[in-house]
Amino acid sequence: MQRMTTAPAPIELSAEDRARVDAFEARVADDQFIEPKDWMPDAYRKTLVRQISQHAHSEYVGMLPEGNWITRAPTLRRKDILLAKVQDEAGHALYLYCAAETLGTSRDQMTEALLSGKAKYSTIFNYPTLTWADIGTIGWLVDGAAIMNQVPLQRASFGPYARAMVRVCKEESFHQRQGYESIMALAQGTAEQKAMAQDALDRWWWPVLMMFGPPDDKSPNSEQSMRWRIKRESNDTLRQKFVDATIPQAEAIGLHVPDPALRWNEAKNGYDFGTPDWEEFYAVVRGEGPTATERISERRAAWEDGAWVRDAAMAHAEKHAALTNTASTAKVA
Repeated sequence: MQRMTTAPAPIELSAEDRARVDAFEARVADDQFIEPKDWMPDAYRKTLVRQISQHAHSEYVGMLPEGNWITRAPTLRRKDILLAKVQDEAGHALYLYCAAETLGTSRDQMTEALLSGKAKYSTIFNYPTLTWADIGTIGWLVDGAAIMNQVPLQRASFGPYARAMVRVCKEESFHQRQGYESIMALAQGTAEQKAMAQDALDRWWWPVLMMFGPPDDKSPNSEQSMRWRIKRESNDTLRQKFVDATIPQAEAIGLHVPDPALRWNEAKNGYDFGTPDWEEFYAVVRGEGPTATERISERRAAWEDGAWVRDAAMAHAEKHAALTNTASTAKVA
């Protein structure tokens, strides 16, 4: 016999809590920033920690596929640019971890969630970088998609997140231009170099489109995040904007996007395009990407190998605090 279940009854709010919720919702609707010391619903706080920490993890893990190419970049100029870019990504992770910490979640907690597999990061970083052209393509396409996602976040309702995005977006714009310039150089080079650039585009195009997340009707968190102004535009809207902006860039350097369904649609003033392989997307989310195990293993090894640095920094801070307290006590005496 099948047992009947009923949904839990909604939680009744006190008059005081209802007033808080109403005031919070009104501020968000009025596009005011919510600051860390302001009252906020637990669900809002939880959503922010999930999104900001996932964003931070993506910047953190994103250093791996590019850092591996610093010593193999073809010229000193390319090495210098790539080194600067990897340093920028580390900085982005720092800004975002700091923003998440203002919500009461420590960096150790966020790191433990990443290394244990509880927390996610962008699926794009679970694909391998096989050639130098992949590095340029990451700058052009991956960072181009990141900009599409992150520019609206400068108007996110949570103040620390929005302010962190201002500098991040400026630096990501540099990364995107650097990547496109690198691919342009390959596309205008020898036949072999152009073929390398086209091969990279062929392999990265669909995973990049998946970066924006699942279709809107399959995205469980989007509706609430948009209502709270944490997210300003839907997955499908951002994906469309990216395609419309990127196709002319590919055409300008003689490369072809690997999508037989790609057509200009005059009626919507944008491109129609094919459907990504969403089964692949969910498999990569589950940790089945080509380099998923490698990425987490490298992050875990880096965390463990760096323990002595963290311990030394804490010991120095404690010693400095003790000396400061001793000096203050002496002055009072």
